[in-house]
Amino acid sequence: MELLDKDQNIYIFRKDSKNFFHFCPDRGGIITNWTSDSENILYFDHDRFLDNNLSIRGGIPILFPICGQLDQKMPFFGKYYKQFNQHGFARDIKWNCEFNRCKECVSLILRETNLTKNFFPFKFILKIDVILKLSSLNFEITIENKSSEFMPISFGLHPYFNISEFRNITFQNFPIICQNQKKNIIVKTETCLEQIHNGVDLLMYTHGKISFEDKGFSRKITLIHPSPIDIGVIWTNPPRKMLCMEPWTSPRNSLQEGIRKILVPPHDEIELFASITKESI
Repeated sequence: MELLDKDQNIYIFRKDSKNFFHFCPDRGGIITNWTSDSENILYFDHDRFLDNNLSIRGGIPILFPICGQLDQKMPFFGKYYKQFNQHGFARDIKWNCEFNRCKECVSLILRETNLTKNFFPFKFILKIDVILKLSSLNFEITIENKSSEFMPISFGLHPYFNISEFRNITFQNFPIICQNQKKNIIVKTETCLEQIHNGVDLLMYTHGKISFEDKGFSRKITLIHPSPIDIGVIWTNPPRKMLCMEPWTSPRNSLQEGIRKILVPPHDEIELFASITKESI
């Protein structure tokens, strides 16, 4: 295992010449590329990444302390935040990183700043150990509350996966029903997944595992995300040849409405785990 020098603020963490990932601490700690057995698993719009005025499309953004949008008509910690970006601030600000030689992993670390206190009045440490295996990318997540009161949080990852063509995609392990987040209605999951080529935004309770097969690339991608990060979101944005299959702890507006809101006790922490695996079919 080795951590290589950065280019354009992007580092490379390499297991060998066929297995490595790229990440950028300065831009939200995002993983921009994951190569497994010489296959490029993630979609990443590099030209868009180079424009700091645009949001990043691709890689694996980190969602904290909210997932989805904030309802600006409802108070958040007693205030109204018109500038609270979708999915929170973690994906937009600089992280620290360390090479953990004992675990042979990259540790991404985010602490509160004067900027985060404008939106989120808590002291915290968010640490993600990213562990590279031959056919998987594992995330061991620790969220520590350094404050003297309960800290409400939501957390998620937002992986963008390369696909060959929408017509080559089939899903497994999905629940019977899901929420169409575009229309805020409950629908049959299978019917909606048949429309991914038209663009979908679906939230579902997966019981901690969901997969898709891509016959064009002859591979299967599986997301393993046990409770309490067992919400799955599937999002497509044609004509981009990609799909997002995301693990979330909580739905949109959780911190306001209380649905699956996680409360981290004072001077305590919670641990989460997620894994993305790739196998040939």
